[in-house]
Amino acid sequence: MASCGVEINKDVMDINSPEIQMVKTALKDSQLKTGMQQLLSQLVKMVPENMEDKLIENIVRPFILSDDDYHKIMDKMLDNFNKGLGKETHPKARVKMFQTYVKHVPDGTEKGDFLALDLGGTNFRVLLVSLDGKEVKMESKIFLIPQNIMLGSGTQLFDHIAECIFKFMKDHNLIDKVLPLGFTFSFPCRQAGLDKAILTSWTKGFKCEGVEGNDIVQLLHEAIERRGDIKVNCMAVINDTVGALMSCAHSDNLCAIGLILGTGTNACYIERLENVGLWDGDWDEPQQVIINTEWGAFGDDGALNFIMTEYDQKVDKRSINPGKQVYEKMISGMYMGEIVRLVLVKLVKHGLLFGGRGSEELKQMGRFYTKYVSEIESDVDDHFKNTKQVFEELEIPNHTEEDCRIVQHVCCLISTRAAYLASAGIACLLNKMGRPDVAVAVDGSLYRFHPHFHDLMMERIQQLVNPGITFRLMLSHDGSGKGAALVAAVAHRVAEEKQNKQQELANGMHNLAVDT
Repeated sequence: MASCGVEINKDVMDINSPEIQMVKTALKDSQLKTGMQQLLSQLVKMVPENMEDKLIENIVRPFILSDDDYHKIMDKMLDNFNKGLGKETHPKARVKMFQTYVKHVPDGTEKGDFLALDLGGTNFRVLLVSLDGKEVKMESKIFLIPQNIMLGSGTQLFDHIAECIFKFMKDHNLIDKVLPLGFTFSFPCRQAGLDKAILTSWTKGFKCEGVEGNDIVQLLHEAIERRGDIKVNCMAVINDTVGALMSCAHSDNLCAIGLILGTGTNACYIERLENVGLWDGDWDEPQQVIINTEWGAFGDDGALNFIMTEYDQKVDKRSINPGKQVYEKMISGMYMGEIVRLVLVKLVKHGLLFGGRGSEELKQMGRFYTKYVSEIESDVDDHFKNTKQVFEELEIPNHTEEDCRIVQHVCCLISTRAAYLASAGIACLLNKMGRPDVAVAVDGSLYRFHPHFHDLMMERIQQLVNPGITFRLMLSHDGSGKGAALVAAVAHRVAEEKQNKQQELANGMHNLAVDT
């Protein structure tokens, strides 16, 4: 098979067409006169030897986008960003650009013990984070969110979360303590304060009733009060992008973008207050705030229709939120495997893969996991160990090395498009910010485990970013946990600093009164 970026010819003949098959059958007919057989033999020789390769390329060609396509995407994205930030345009904007009220990043002086909660998918984590300057110690436990709770009521969800918190605090002898807590809640929210976030819409397979339009922190506190056996002081609620940014900023103060590439995708960045039309907080230094872009909704207005393939359309139509999170569905781990599966099914249907015979497993929606994409692309030789293991799990008994190459090629094209689309978003943010040197914090299973995602993004961002801007992609280590604790720690530090200043001011006024 050709490489991921191959150019192809769309005007090719179907090697399995009735006409070609009829010619092949005729050649076997011994009753034909020698002259006619020679003529038919010449006709068959006119069919290119790599016809099947060309037919495959025709099917996957829509995933190969041009440089102009990516620049067009960036222009549309910048327009969406500005609409989300604008006071007049925000209400109708699809990309909401929510202000997080997080103005300060860690300065390395944070100390103490903090709790952190992390809810962003099917797993929920509770953490105890101990900070001492640059030193960080963490203990954590993972709890599963069952499917029935993901699709149940909000009361069920937050009662389950409160139960998990209780178990963790009991195991770590924290029942009698009241520690500052940071909550990473990785779903689209409108922040109304550092410790107040209104869920605007569920994503990533969640559909709990009675939560959209409500304050997440209030629902958490109500669930804890229903129990009556633990106490928490939730100082901040953030999403995983902010957590990633804060975690990396703890070690690199030039970190100004947080990016998630996992089950879903989203990004945040540091914006100047003068550009935030809805800012209603203080204008004290630093005059900046972290903006949660919620860029997964980019394209919900049709802006990405010009690059959507038939497979993207099928994935969208069959999802629990058709027409929503269009950009996310073309990038993230929740959907990538299904896009690959739909392409493979079409190749099988046209007799171009597995001899035209797949398996019942391959026909099942959602059965081709995104982890398979990373595993298949990790094969570096012609033994195709990982690829064959995937075929075995999908109960595909009959396959050739050429089948392995075809599937690897399909995975390569679809993951490369995802990496390049994410790169267009990051390049757009870098250009918008205009900072000369920026560290980009990245977290998420797709980025973490895919063998080529980092290199693909570095290459494409470099091509799309404005001259004079230096950047680097940093893997964020446990941003959702450590980052949440750091937001709480920074909020705690800033509150103490303000209290100390007020006390100093009060003491100064008192001393002045005594002197006079």
